[in-house]
Amino acid sequence: MANVIVIGNGPAGISAALYTVRAGLKTTVIGKDNGSLARADKIENYYGFASPVSGIKLIADGIEQAKRLGITVLSDEVVNIEYDGKFIVKTQNSEHEADSVILATGSSRATPKIEGLREFEGHGVSYCAVCDAFFYRGKDVAVLGDGVYAIHEAMELLPVVRSVVLLTNGTTPTAKIPDGLTVNQKEIKAFSGDDVLGKVNFKDDTTIDISGVFVAVGVAGSIDLARKLGAEIDGTKIVVDENMGTNIPGLYAAGDCTGGLLQIAKAVSDGAKAGTAVIKYVRNNH
Repeated sequence: MANVIVIGNGPAGISAALYTVRAGLKTTVIGKDNGSLARADKIENYYGFASPVSGIKLIADGIEQAKRLGITVLSDEVVNIEYDGKFIVKTQNSEHEADSVILATGSSRATPKIEGLREFEGHGVSYCAVCDAFFYRGKDVAVLGDGVYAIHEAMELLPVVRSVVLLTNGTTPTAKIPDGLTVNQKEIKAFSGDDVLGKVNFKDDTTIDISGVFVAVGVAGSIDLARKLGAEIDGTKIVVDENMGTNIPGLYAAGDCTGGLLQIAKAVSDGAKAGTAVIKYVRNNH
């Protein structure tokens, strides 16, 4: 079991991990891809580089630095996080326990631009199956997405609701579809209803009736995972204190997911603060 699991292998996550591992904590970093930093061709405003460096190289060098210091770095997709005396981090391929978790997967991804999605948030549109499944027991619902995270959310709902349909919005599912889950690959025109969500309107002018839709596009980000534990969220950022701690003891967040200046320098600083705070937390609770 790890003392700390860092979710995210970018500057914030690796920075935090460097502090925790050097303090003697068993540290695991789990990351799926290179995030938005991979699109940065030339980075010139970060200290210490005589020549511009690409985002991909900066991430790769950070991961190699982490491995050299003994950090376990896993390339996997986190789909859920729970707390049962210990934090339980579930990925596509495995399950891990830790005393503390640092969320550092970058800023929240944009909500798909589908008419009605924003308007029905809290009135039929949800972003957390484990949080809100209870409210839809015995009803017909949908999950918007086409990957592993969407499948996971659908499987959380199936034992509670009457039916679940996976809405891929014109794409082909990228994950294996389990038994009992219906897939609709039509392009979506809008979500509609009166005071609450009631229908999905497709671009071919057909409709289906649903009571709720759970948005799970792409991979689970820090905001999605924070919601599952009941961490305080303010819009598109996780609320943290001066030490990057959330309102959940042992749960920290760092980097773009906490808002503010969306720059590498801030991400590294946040990671350092989160890492040092976790060291104190783990030592005080052992």
